[in-house]
Amino acid sequence: MAQGGKNRSAARRFVGDGTYSLVAISCLGLLAGFISLPIVSLLIWTVDTSAWRAMLSPVALQALSLSIRTTSVTLVITILIGTPAAYALSRFEFPGKKLVDTLVDIPAVLPPSAAGIALLLAFGRLGLVGEPLNLAFGITITFTTVAVILAELFVAMHFYVRYTTVGFDNVDRSIEEAAMVDGAGRGNTFLRITVPLAFPSIVAGAVMAWARALGEFGATIIFAGNVRGVTQTMPLAIYAEFQSDLDAAVALSLMVLVFAFAVILTVRLLTRRSVAYRD
Repeated sequence: MAQGGKNRSAARRFVGDGTYSLVAISCLGLLAGFISLPIVSLLIWTVDTSAWRAMLSPVALQALSLSIRTTSVTLVITILIGTPAAYALSRFEFPGKKLVDTLVDIPAVLPPSAAGIALLLAFGRLGLVGEPLNLAFGITITFTTVAVILAELFVAMHFYVRYTTVGFDNVDRSIEEAAMVDGAGRGNTFLRITVPLAFPSIVAGAVMAWARALGEFGATIIFAGNVRGVTQTMPLAIYAEFQSDLDAAVALSLMVLVFAFAVILTVRLLTRRSVAYRD
């Protein structure tokens, strides 16, 4: 009798587990389908030869070149500043830490248009910093490539700092302490122990920050404008071409998609190899 009760309980548990698994897989399939449908539609549209010709147009090539240059500079600055900042958030306690931690998250929830206005009020010709720079040195930031980089930094750095902070948090501190006991300074420990162990999170943060910078639109168009060859990145070029030439807009969208997919896939493969090598 007891054996029969156990069998019925196991059967119910099996059915319940199967139902949960089915729901989970169905939701995953729904998500994959929802993401894939617009992408497939984009690919189908580009079967038209006019869309392919648009990819080689001067507008497309200029916008792609500018996006690569600005996002590369943005990523370098993000890594140089964001890595020590993430380490400080992970390792140190200081007055106002919660406030700083909150400030880091604000660009993630601030609407891009609001971010653009905020940047304009800070670095514009009459801005808090922009006006003194203009009066003292004749430096104008708005409607320049520098403005594009500042906009990308503002909206993208959060992702890198967050991912990298989590990576540093997950590093076993006893390993760092053992290295310092053996005579390694904090700097050597950071470079040779902490960073390699947190490397997958650092790379993930860098990819997310780069992807966010590549797709930045709202803050850029308000703060930097849409000047071809100067501030017109790929998202702005897509918007401009959409007003007059849908094929060109689709072609530019596909270029961004392919470029982003290739970079993210390459970085993930390299990260996986790095983790496998360390293991």
